[in-house]
Amino acid sequence: MNKTADDQLDRFIDALWLESGLSNHTLDAYRRDLSGFCRWLEDTAGSKLISARRSDIQAYLGARVQQGASPRTTARLLSSLRRFYRFTVREGLRIDEPTRDIEAPRIGRPLPDSLSEEQVSNLLSAPDTTIPRGLRDRAMLELLYATGLRVSELVNLELHQMNLQAGVIRVIGKGSKERLVPMGEEALYHLENYLDQGRAELLKRTDTSVVFPGRAGRALTRQAFWYLIRRHARQAGIHSHISPHTLRHAFATHLLNHG
Repeated sequence: MNKTADDQLDRFIDALWLESGLSNHTLDAYRRDLSGFCRWLEDTAGSKLISARRSDIQAYLGARVQQGASPRTTARLLSSLRRFYRFTVREGLRIDEPTRDIEAPRIGRPLPDSLSEEQVSNLLSAPDTTIPRGLRDRAMLELLYATGLRVSELVNLELHQMNLQAGVIRVIGKGSKERLVPMGEEALYHLENYLDQGRAELLKRTDTSVVFPGRAGRALTRQAFWYLIRRHARQAGIHSHISPHTLRHAFATHLLNHG
């Protein structure tokens, strides 16, 4: 890389550090991205970093994709180039911004881990239902799997939201939108079992409307429920990564599998 390009990169990196306070690791990543493009320009297009055209940038990104660069890596490279050329326009080093009309590749969200129906069955059966806490945990797991409730909706569920006779839960979701969620026979059975035999003993005369209380009658936190699921997963012989959302994803997957 020629000295002029090196000086331009130094000036850009210094500006990043002063304006944004980026870490040395991030600054090094910017320098690597831009140095790689600069070397490619000199070797392939016989051009200079400061005068690169839109077509040069597109050709470089295309070459990197052919070499196996992922969409995420390509998007990062484009982001580095875009920030550099915006800097050059701001500093009067050039009048146009060559990355302006180049779209970043779409980066799909990775699907969450899921569980097989056999694994779900083992997980649901893991709590010890001879003790009040096990009755609570079984009811919570059954309800989460059967309804697809969000964890925050489950742990904050209150008695007045449930209609056991109709087998539905009234949930206030995102945007204050109310919806009625059917529980299903299996979840309803375990919920009624817990309410009849376990909840009062867990509360120890504490007055609360929370359906699934933790300590001192307060609602379980999302983190506490996450640890609860992990503990029961280990008991069920499930060693893959698992979270409350895993069960929600399994609920949706198994619904689709059964049409």
